[in-house]
Amino acid sequence: MSLMEATSSALLYLKTLDIDYISWLLWVVYPILITFLLPGFILLFLYLTSLGLFIYKHRGKLKAAYDHNLWEGALKTLGTVWWAQARIWHGYEVEGIDNIPTTGPALIIYYHGVIPVDFYYVVTAVLLEKGRHVHMVGDKFLFHIPGFQTLMEVCRVAPGTISSCIDVLKNGNLLGISPGGVREALFSNENYTLMWNNRVGFAKVAMQANVPIIPMFTVNIREAFRTPGWARAWLREFYEKTRLPIMPIYGFFPVKLRTVLGEPIYPSHLMSAEELAAKVQASVEDLIAKNQKVPGSILRALLERVPFFK
Repeated sequence: MSLMEATSSALLYLKTLDIDYISWLLWVVYPILITFLLPGFILLFLYLTSLGLFIYKHRGKLKAAYDHNLWEGALKTLGTVWWAQARIWHGYEVEGIDNIPTTGPALIIYYHGVIPVDFYYVVTAVLLEKGRHVHMVGDKFLFHIPGFQTLMEVCRVAPGTISSCIDVLKNGNLLGISPGGVREALFSNENYTLMWNNRVGFAKVAMQANVPIIPMFTVNIREAFRTPGWARAWLREFYEKTRLPIMPIYGFFPVKLRTVLGEPIYPSHLMSAEELAAKVQASVEDLIAKNQKVPGSILRALLERVPFFK
C-alpha cells in the first residue's frame, strides 16, 4: 500500500471514529438535557411569568408614581421587580416593619451579609408599603465602579460622614448603616459574628440628631451568599492593609430569608456614645440569638422554604 493510500485510509478511519464518538456523546447527553435542562427552562419561564404578573398587579401604584415624578416611577418599578424576586426566590418576609416610622427620621442598624440583598429588600418594602425612601451609607469603593454613579444618586447612597448623616436625619429621612461594613461582609462567618471593631460613629449620629435606632437582622443571609473559609484566612491581612475588598464569593442560593426589625432604641443624654453603641450591638446580637440557628447551614436554610421544616 502506498503512502498516499495509507494516509487516505487513516483519515477516513479518523472521520468515522469522530462521527461515532459524537453520536455516542450525544446519545449520552440527550437524556441529561431532557431530564434537567428543559425542566429548568420551564421553571425559569414560570418564574418570569410570575414576575410579570406581580408587576402588572401593581400597575395602578406604578402609574401614579410615574405621573407624580419620573424617577419616583422608575424607583417603584425597580422596587416592584426586586420585591417580586425576593418573594419568589427567597420566600422573603419582613417582621416588625411597623417599627419603622411612617413619618420622621430613624436610623436602621443592620448586620452586613456578604452581599446585603436583605437590606435592598427592606428598602424596597419601605418604599412600596410606606412610600418612604431609605438613604444608605455605602463603602467608598462603590463610587469607583464604572456605571454606578446614577444608581448611587437615584437610590440615595452616599459615603456618609458623621456630619452628612446627621444632616440626612435632621431633614426627616430614614438612614441605614452597617457598622461592620465590608469587613463584616467578607470576614464574618457562619456563626454570624458581629465585627464592629468598637465603632461608635453611628451612635454619635443618633445622639446628635436625636433619632431612634432600629436594629435589624436577616435570618440565613449568610447562607444566600458565602465566602470560602480559606479565602477569609488568607485575605484578611491584605484587606486590613489595603482596604481592597478582594474576595471570592459564591452562592445566590434560594434559601429562606426573613428580616426582623427590632424595637426602636432611643438615645439618652444620660449615656455616652460608647454605651449607646454597646446597647445597639447587644440588641442585634439578641436578634441573631433568637432567630438564627448557628452555625448556619445552606441545606437547612433551603429546607426552611418547605413549611414542614420551619
